[in-house]
Amino acid sequence: MLDYLPLILAGTLAAATPLIFAGLGELVAERSGVINLGVEGMMLIGAIAGFAAAAETGYGAVIGLPAGALAGAAAAAIFGFFALSLTANQAACGLALTIFGIGLSAFIGQHYVSYSLPGLQPIAIPLLSDIPLLGPALFRQDWVVYLSLIAFALVAWTLTKTRLGLLLKAVGEAPEAAHAIGYPVIAIRYGAVIFGGAMAGIAGAYLATVYTPLWVQNMSAGRGWIAVALVVFATWKPTRLMLGAYLFGFVTILQFHAQGLGISVPVQLLAALPYLATIVVLVLISRDRKLLQLNLPASLGKPFLP
Repeated sequence: MLDYLPLILAGTLAAATPLIFAGLGELVAERSGVINLGVEGMMLIGAIAGFAAAAETGYGAVIGLPAGALAGAAAAAIFGFFALSLTANQAACGLALTIFGIGLSAFIGQHYVSYSLPGLQPIAIPLLSDIPLLGPALFRQDWVVYLSLIAFALVAWTLTKTRLGLLLKAVGEAPEAAHAIGYPVIAIRYGAVIFGGAMAGIAGAYLATVYTPLWVQNMSAGRGWIAVALVVFATWKPTRLMLGAYLFGFVTILQFHAQGLGISVPVQLLAALPYLATIVVLVLISRDRKLLQLNLPASLGKPFLP
């Protein structure tokens, strides 16, 4: 068991990284009162944009992640136009964006099916990476994993310690009151939605250029939906979201080491574990209505007309 522990921990951090990026982006969008169910589609758009940019330029994730962020932000802006400017149903717009992202990524990605990228080398943090057992697993990761931790810290600090975080909360809780005192509600929501799209794009680009550096159709494999569920699981709190992402990352990576650990479970059941865990967690969270009502943004999913 101890022999597998470093591998499982290292795999957990890598598997949780796209969930952290996508989940943080969706959390910011929902804190502003907008629910975007198109995270899966934005991840796929970011994945193909990042992979194509990395493949054509030869710079790998260094150019792939910014390209994915821009593509995800552009997709989110389209969602914002329909959901915010035209006040269309947010859930329907998000589902349409997911379908669009699946189709667009498959169409563009057919030219890159047999292409692979070099990936990233892990960066060892001095002293910490030398800690027995845990050091190589936790402190010898690629730079995108460390970037996800920085992103978490910045988002958590912004939401809880800054004026911008208070504005997002005001717009998500009482947009009419925020508008009455002069704040541009629609513009703030646009910013939150586009930020969420950029983060989803980074998550997708990470999958395509680092985690599995080759193009596979529908490579997000439902992670966008797990990210949306994580926001509810975390009751719109960044710290809980990060812990939840690591939990789901652990469940995801466990399926690859189950046989080595002597767990005799059908492969199909192991592959379904992350999604079964998502359903179980959502059912358990939904039973605590008081917890949801205390943290749920009051205007989530409701259109606003100035």
